[in-house]
Amino acid sequence: MSKKKVVDFYFSFVSLYTYIGYEAFQDLAQRLDLEVNYKPIDLHAIFTASGGLPVSKRPPQRQSYRLVEMQRWALIRNIPLVSKPKYHPCSAEIGHRMLLAAIANQQDIKDFVGNALKVLWVDDLNLADPDVMIAVANRSGLDGPALYEQNKAESITEKLNALTQEGLEKQVFGTPFFIYEGEPFWGQDRLEMLEDLIASGRQPIPSPIIT
Repeated sequence: MSKKKVVDFYFSFVSLYTYIGYEAFQDLAQRLDLEVNYKPIDLHAIFTASGGLPVSKRPPQRQSYRLVEMQRWALIRNIPLVSKPKYHPCSAEIGHRMLLAAIANQQDIKDFVGNALKVLWVDDLNLADPDVMIAVANRSGLDGPALYEQNKAESITEKLNALTQEGLEKQVFGTPFFIYEGEPFWGQDRLEMLEDLIASGRQPIPSPIIT
């Protein structure tokens, strides 16, 4: 029996580049028959711990280049994109918690993740609005009201906090972030490198712990 190919996928629904790379990642996962562990994390906590800055606090030249780069990638990926969403930044916690509830229910969540990533970057709506996220779940073939009720459970809070802490311990500093057999890949523009590692069968390059 061949060994399972498992990728840990750390992300946030508020993350621009998780949205830009999501369809490409799904295509890769299907082609290589990957098992994906979906791990939503608190991106603000990750930035705080790793020295990252929210967009509004970055130097003007970085903000300007980001606007060029995001539109360039949208053309490359052939996907729609709102370059300046009305509600960015906003909390993704409701959606993350509903996702974890669906995972706990052993439901197929791939469409929910994809549609939730479109809330800011295509639909120009508010991730922090419960009605928006319930509608997203319904549109994804899930029971939105039931997941919204389930998201309030203490076990979901514990799981979300644990995933963020796990990300910090594994040196995640942005999203999307992929880990395959200990080798880290930051950004949707590293998908080709991730594919090369998996397809080639080479030895993974572990991430050193620097203190």
